[in-house]
Amino acid sequence: MRAARLIKMVLLLQARPSMTGAELARELEVSERTVARDALALSEAGVPVYADRGRAGGYRLVGGYRTRLTGLARSEAEALFLSGLPGALCDMGLEDAASVARLKVSAALLPSLSNAPESAAGRFHLDAPGWYQEPKTPELLPVIAEAVWDDRRIRATYRRRDTEVDRELEPYGLVLKAGVWYLCARAEGGFRVYRIDRFSSVSTDGEPFDRDPGFDLPAFWEERAAQFARSILRAEAVVRLTGEGARRLPYVTDRSAAQEALAAADAPDGQGRVTCTLPVESLDVAYTQLLVLGPEVEVLAPAELRERFARTAARLGELYAGPGREPGPA
Repeated sequence: MRAARLIKMVLLLQARPSMTGAELARELEVSERTVARDALALSEAGVPVYADRGRAGGYRLVGGYRTRLTGLARSEAEALFLSGLPGALCDMGLEDAASVARLKVSAALLPSLSNAPESAAGRFHLDAPGWYQEPKTPELLPVIAEAVWDDRRIRATYRRRDTEVDRELEPYGLVLKAGVWYLCARAEGGFRVYRIDRFSSVSTDGEPFDRDPGFDLPAFWEERAAQFARSILRAEAVVRLTGEGARRLPYVTDRSAAQEALAAADAPDGQGRVTCTLPVESLDVAYTQLLVLGPEVEVLAPAELRERFARTAARLGELYAGPGREPGPA
């Protein structure tokens, strides 16, 4: 425990010109008295820790005591500090390890690159969760993450609709998509994707498994995500679009489906409008998505969706037919 703290203290002092006792105590989560004792222990061990007395004093390293990581350009150092996701690391229980790793790299950087962490963090930030939703960290995520890192099999109970099933899984990788955590694992029948928040229990007996060297997590996820996106498009809507409607269609519905539908459409008619068959998740979803396009889209089929748009158009016509009413008293 103390040895790790002493190492961290040295790394902190290598990363900064000097630090006060209060700053070191806060970083190391100890008292200032303990900081003073640790500084003395380091000095006795040959580490040149120097204590400046007085109001503006503090601790610093002297004599050029520094390890150097050569061959690292500024752009490479900045990219390195962009590679971590602080929130995701915290969720997986790896924030402490990541903090020490970043500190070690900072301490090893040449003085000319010492501001690379601040340079990168001040220019780029990743906010993974989507809008209008409160991200929640699954309770079992740290346990699963540990099994992923160690290549250990897990036994899990997984909720599927209204039932629960037991599975033995080889956990290969974790994916954070729009604030939702997923596990990519090998089970009987091949590789599958599981939502972490649907696991009700996870245990491991420590039994290791041999990873498939040909497994590519990004490629696997991209393929499964595309399959899922297309699998939920179980209905179709025939629509006629203006030029503006065709331009905006990929932004209000599934992008790939919209682009393929437009590519397969016939040539524009005399008014410049194109007719295409659009795969949609359901008629309710299609209504919500296409309504955003307003008069830039006309639904031709199915009849029930066209009638729904006609009723909405009639209601809008009545609403805007006369002058607006004055607001009532507050």
